[in-house]
Amino acid sequence: MAFKGMIAGTKTVLLNLLQCLLIFYTLYYMIGSICFGAFRLDSFDGLIPFDFKTQAAKTSSKYLVNLLSMELTYFTSGLLFAAIVKKWVWDYSITITLIHVILSSAGGGLLMMICNGQLVAQFICQNNHGYSSNNL
Repeated sequence: MAFKGMIAGTKTVLLNLLQCLLIFYTLYYMIGSICFGAFRLDSFDGLIPFDFKTQAAKTSSKYLVNLLSMELTYFTSGLLFAAIVKKWVWDYSITITLIHVILSSAGGGLLMMICNGQLVAQFICQNNHGYSSNNL
Protein backbone atom coordinates (compact mmCIF):
# COMPACT_ATOMS: atom_id res chain seq x y z
CA MET A 1 0.00 0.00 0.00
CA ALA A 2 2.83 2.40 0.79
CA PHE A 3 4.38 1.50 -2.56
CA LYS A 4 1.34 2.80 -4.47
CA GLY A 5 1.49 6.11 -2.60
CA MET A 6 5.16 6.43 -3.42
CA ILE A 7 4.56 5.90 -7.15
CA ALA A 8 1.79 8.51 -7.20
CA GLY A 9 4.05 10.91 -5.31
CA THR A 10 6.90 10.31 -7.73
CA LYS A 11 4.63 10.93 -10.70
CA THR A 12 3.41 14.16 -9.15
CA VAL A 13 6.95 15.34 -8.45
CA LEU A 14 8.11 14.50 -11.97
CA LEU A 15 5.09 16.24 -13.50
CA ASN A 16 5.70 19.33 -11.36
CA LEU A 17 9.38 19.24 -12.27
CA LEU A 18 8.55 19.07 -15.97
CA GLN A 19 6.12 21.98 -15.64
CA CYS A 20 8.69 24.04 -13.76
CA LEU A 21 11.35 23.25 -16.36
CA LEU A 22 9.03 24.31 -19.19
CA ILE A 23 8.13 27.52 -17.36
CA PHE A 24 11.79 28.29 -16.69
CA TYR A 25 12.96 27.99 -20.28
CA THR A 26 9.82 29.61 -21.74
CA LEU A 27 10.36 32.59 -19.45
CA TYR A 28 14.07 32.67 -20.28
CA TYR A 29 13.35 32.99 -24.00
CA MET A 30 10.49 35.45 -23.53
CA ILE A 31 12.46 37.72 -21.22
CA GLY A 32 15.56 37.33 -23.38
CA SER A 33 13.71 38.42 -26.51
CA ILE A 34 12.24 41.44 -24.71
CA CYS A 35 15.69 42.42 -23.45
CA PHE A 36 17.22 41.98 -26.92
CA GLY A 37 14.56 44.33 -28.28
CA ALA A 38 14.98 46.82 -25.45
CA PHE A 39 18.75 46.97 -26.01
CA ARG A 40 18.19 47.13 -29.80
CA LEU A 41 20.59 44.32 -30.61
CA ASP A 42 20.85 43.23 -34.23
CA SER A 43 19.87 39.58 -33.83
CA PHE A 44 18.33 37.38 -31.20
CA ASP A 45 20.67 34.68 -29.91
CA GLY A 46 18.70 31.43 -29.69
CA LEU A 47 21.27 29.97 -27.32
CA ILE A 48 20.83 32.70 -24.73
CA PRO A 49 20.28 30.34 -21.77
CA PHE A 50 23.39 28.39 -22.74
CA ASP A 51 25.68 31.23 -23.82
CA PHE A 52 29.00 30.89 -22.06
CA LYS A 53 31.17 32.44 -24.76
CA THR A 54 30.13 36.07 -24.29
CA GLN A 55 32.86 37.93 -22.44
CA ALA A 56 31.81 39.56 -19.18
CA ALA A 57 32.12 43.31 -19.71
CA LYS A 58 29.93 46.13 -18.43
CA THR A 59 30.21 47.86 -21.81
CA SER A 60 28.98 44.81 -23.78
CA SER A 61 25.27 45.07 -24.55
CA LYS A 62 25.03 41.36 -25.28
CA TYR A 63 26.53 40.50 -21.89
CA LEU A 64 24.12 42.88 -20.13
CA VAL A 65 21.17 41.35 -21.98
CA ASN A 66 22.28 37.84 -20.99
CA LEU A 67 22.77 38.87 -17.36
CA LEU A 68 19.49 40.78 -17.12
CA SER A 69 17.59 37.94 -18.81
CA MET A 70 19.01 35.40 -16.39
CA GLU A 71 18.27 37.47 -13.29
CA LEU A 72 14.72 38.35 -14.35
CA THR A 73 14.05 34.73 -15.30
CA TYR A 74 15.12 33.45 -11.91
CA PHE A 75 13.05 36.10 -10.12
CA THR A 76 9.91 35.46 -12.18
CA SER A 77 10.30 31.68 -12.15
CA GLY A 78 10.26 31.62 -8.37
CA LEU A 79 6.92 33.40 -8.37
CA LEU A 80 5.40 31.03 -10.91
CA PHE A 81 6.84 27.92 -9.26
CA ALA A 82 4.93 28.87 -6.12
CA ALA A 83 1.68 28.77 -8.10
CA ILE A 84 2.42 25.24 -9.32
CA VAL A 85 4.03 23.44 -6.39
CA LYS A 86 2.49 25.44 -3.52
CA LYS A 87 5.22 24.15 -1.17
CA TRP A 88 8.83 23.11 -1.64
CA VAL A 89 9.57 25.98 -4.03
CA TRP A 90 13.18 25.96 -2.83
CA ASP A 91 13.54 22.27 -3.76
CA TYR A 92 12.18 22.73 -7.27
CA SER A 93 14.25 25.90 -7.74
CA ILE A 94 17.46 24.13 -6.77
CA THR A 95 16.61 21.15 -8.98
CA ILE A 96 15.82 23.34 -12.01
CA THR A 97 19.05 25.27 -11.48
CA LEU A 98 21.06 22.03 -11.29
CA ILE A 99 19.38 20.74 -14.47
CA HIS A 100 20.17 24.05 -16.18
CA VAL A 101 23.82 23.89 -15.10
CA ILE A 102 24.11 20.29 -16.28
CA LEU A 103 22.55 21.14 -19.65
CA SER A 104 24.71 24.24 -19.99
CA SER A 105 28.00 22.62 -19.08
CA ALA A 106 27.66 19.05 -20.27
CA GLY A 107 25.24 19.71 -23.08
CA GLY A 108 22.11 17.97 -24.24
CA GLY A 109 24.18 15.29 -25.96
CA LEU A 110 25.23 13.77 -22.66
CA LEU A 111 21.66 13.68 -21.40
CA MET A 112 20.45 12.04 -24.62
CA MET A 113 23.30 9.54 -24.48
CA ILE A 114 22.44 8.53 -20.92
CA CYS A 115 18.68 8.29 -21.47
CA ASN A 116 18.86 6.49 -24.81
CA GLY A 117 21.57 4.11 -23.60
CA GLN A 118 19.61 3.25 -20.48
CA LEU A 119 16.42 2.64 -22.49
CA VAL A 120 18.23 0.35 -24.92
CA ALA A 121 19.92 -1.52 -22.07
CA GLN A 122 16.58 -1.91 -20.30
CA PHE A 123 14.82 -3.36 -23.36
CA ILE A 124 17.70 -5.60 -24.45
CA CYS A 125 18.41 -6.96 -20.98
CA GLN A 126 14.88 -7.29 -19.64
CA ASN A 127 14.74 -11.02 -20.40
CA ASN A 128 18.29 -11.64 -19.14
CA HIS A 129 18.05 -13.07 -15.62
CA GLY A 130 21.58 -11.96 -14.78
CA TYR A 131 20.57 -8.33 -15.27
CA SER A 132 18.52 -6.61 -12.65
CA SER A 133 17.79 -2.93 -12.14
CA ASN A 134 18.55 -3.55 -8.46
CA ASN A 135 22.18 -4.33 -9.34
CA LEU A 136 22.79 -0.72 -10.32
